Amino acid sequence: MPYVDGFLTPVPTANKEAYRKHAAEAADLFRNLGATRMIEAWGDDVPDGKVNDLKQSVQLKPDETVLFSWIEYPDAATGKAAGEKMANDPRTAEMMKNMPFDARRMVYASFDSILDQGAGGTPGYVDGFVVAVPDAKKDAYLAMARKAAGMFEKHGALRVVETWAADIPEGKVTDYTRATLREENENVVYSWIEWPDKPTRDATWEKIMADPEMQPGNDMPFDGKRMMWGGFVPILDEKLG
Repeated sequence: MPYVDGFLTPVPTANKEAYRKHAAEAADLFRNLGATRMIEAWGDDVPDGKVNDLKQSVQLKPDETVLFSWIEYPDAATGKAAGEKMANDPRTAEMMKNMPFDARRMVYASFDSILDQGAGGTPGYVDGFVVAVPDAKKDAYLAMARKAAGMFEKHGALRVVETWAADIPEGKVTDYTRATLREENENVVYSWIEWPDKPTRDATWEKIMADPEMQPGNDMPFDGKRMMWGGFVPILDEKLG
């Protein structure tokens, strides 16, 4: 299963095309570093949370949109080596110049995949989730995620991926620890569902929310009040490998 670098990025809404071009140029660098896929997904249906949410995670401004983006590597060794190479690659410094967003508020970390289900394809819509999960409840979370993934796939999802943080850098302005209000002995899960289109996604959620078996109980393996989620439209989907 892939090793993933997962990002949340605040981008001025007016800079959407400039950001897409910037990301497309960066894709060649990641291809040379062994990445197999890169997706940039533009915020479309990102709700306010009662405690925290994806917009708050990047301190989003009124004229900005939050992106949910990830880079996949075939394994952890390739992903970790890529990070080390980037730090010493002059192309990285060039890429960081004149970026069409405030990189200080970008949230990122590296993750090990714990579930990757579905045939995949080219998604027209993505649901993205970020949540803090107690380390002791990792197995319980994975069991719940497998059950949900089966339901999503049954109703048309192309792919469901769940990842468990392997390296969470401390940011100067924000980071996954602060965004999720992560407590001691908790880790961060970064996950997504790939859909063929938004209507399929909307119809599936309606069915699942009406299914008694899918309703959350008192044994949830995480604090649902701190889960962050939203719906996103891919603006870049590069198959690199």
